[in-house]
Amino acid sequence: MMARMLALLLLCLCSVPAFAASCTGKGIELQVLGSGGPETQDKRASSSYLIWQDGTARVLVDSGGGSALRFGQAGANMADLDVVLFTHFHADHSADFPALVKSSYFEDRQRNLPVYGPAGNASFPSATAFLQNLFGARHGAFRYLSEYITPGAGSYLLQAHTVKLGAHAVRRVFSGAGITADATTVIHGSVPALAWLVQIGGQRIAFSGDTNGDNGNLEKLAAHADIFVAHNAVPEGASGAARALHMPPSVIGRIAATAGVKQLVLSHRMLRTLGKEAETLASIAQHYTGPTEFANDLDCFALH
Repeated sequence: MMARMLALLLLCLCSVPAFAASCTGKGIELQVLGSGGPETQDKRASSSYLIWQDGTARVLVDSGGGSALRFGQAGANMADLDVVLFTHFHADHSADFPALVKSSYFEDRQRNLPVYGPAGNASFPSATAFLQNLFGARHGAFRYLSEYITPGAGSYLLQAHTVKLGAHAVRRVFSGAGITADATTVIHGSVPALAWLVQIGGQRIAFSGDTNGDNGNLEKLAAHADIFVAHNAVPEGASGAARALHMPPSVIGRIAATAGVKQLVLSHRMLRTLGKEAETLASIAQHYTGPTEFANDLDCFALH
């Protein structure tokens, strides 16, 4: 009998979600759900971030492969989110979104959920088309979940917003519930891509997304950010397609210094940069001398 009671107690304890140990549940906190890129060999979830306020998950940025599991491990609830922001629609930034939507079926979400992302082109959908391709009633890959984009179907709705911007525009595209989100276009090869600045609770958190950093927009968007999340996907000296898609550490450092950010967090860490942390820091330090940290899955960064 005692053994059975102990087993039941352990089962109950294991079923109760909790914050990752590094999160406090107080104030504004940035949590890295996925710190990796598209590779699976590094055992990291792909790019995804949560912004918490006093223990409530308010903003989700990207939802790459593996991040739905991290979302649950973090103790987050889809019912609490105020907005979802996508930087672009590569699989390592968006693949787990259907899993999160499905999980919301088991939560009591009553509010519609706005979803923002870039415009499309011949190879990539716009934010509006992305949701249609996933959940559209006739041709969606997960058409059985069409209630989430069909008015009157009895569910909360995912409200798609395609963000169309001029080449060097920085524009506020979301404002509500004490949160604002500003966007700008960034260069990620031929992939339509956005960088984001989220302001909440008096704090400014900038997300570079994937970009080579060459168009000058990040410096404006991230100006005086409390945290700048930059993607450390290529080492110094990268060339060819890798350099066309991503910014090396020296460019990250230059942008962080020009923008005057208070803290730099390096994420989207790939096999070609793992193990090169010392070289990365040295290249960044030639330009930016503020605090720099390498992100791992479920790391939490408190903002004060």
